[in-house]
Amino acid sequence: MEYSVEDLQRQLHRLRMAETSKELPTFLRKAESQSWTYQEFLRELLLFEERRREEKMIERHMKWAKFPYQKSIKEFDLKEQPSLSERQLRQLQELSWLEESFNLVFLGPPGVGKTHVAIGLGLEAIQRGYRVSFVSMGELVPLLKSEEYLRKSQLQMKRIKGADLVIIDDLMYMAMDQNEANLFFHLINHLYERSSIILTSNKGPEEWGELLGDQGITTAILDRLLHRSEVLHFEGASHRIKYRETLFQA
Repeated sequence: MEYSVEDLQRQLHRLRMAETSKELPTFLRKAESQSWTYQEFLRELLLFEERRREEKMIERHMKWAKFPYQKSIKEFDLKEQPSLSERQLRQLQELSWLEESFNLVFLGPPGVGKTHVAIGLGLEAIQRGYRVSFVSMGELVPLLKSEEYLRKSQLQMKRIKGADLVIIDDLMYMAMDQNEANLFFHLINHLYERSSIILTSNKGPEEWGELLGDQGITTAILDRLLHRSEVLHFEGASHRIKYRETLFQA
């Protein structure tokens, strides 16, 4: 029984190898012109499919991560942040803390690079196959409160709870009521030792109790966040103010 190229393409498509199906004629021409063996042809075909699946997975994970912007660690200027050494930055990039489900807490005033480093590490994690979710505290609280009845919130919370790395930006930038603090605790409790968390905050843990309004919940949250964690202090003046653009000439 003879098979046409179109028949083979349809079979590949049924096997969910759509990208390879599309490129099959190109591979057949290459195989003929370069006299590939059957083994070489099959190897090139499978390598292509594997590579495309990895690329599509990264594209999907990038979409799910919901980063507000994309800046790599390479773009971070250490000269602007003397409290962070080149060695520390390299160690963070190695992601051994993520493999061991450690948390990172970045503390410091606004505009000193905390979010940039967090996003850079998130991008690095995605490239290595991890699932990442980024959410600001201002977005997280409404999500937690509407998870029970909004399908969109349920979907986003499912991705947050299923991520290998959760980045929570601007932690404790606003006070929470009892219900909000309780919902936040349940999220942290769910993520505890399942996922790594990166937190950025311009307030130290000693101030969190005032914003959460409940010392018991604060202690329980801190116990889980800081049990296996590395706390890094970012110092200096705001980069955004230093390099702000202006419409007016001096």
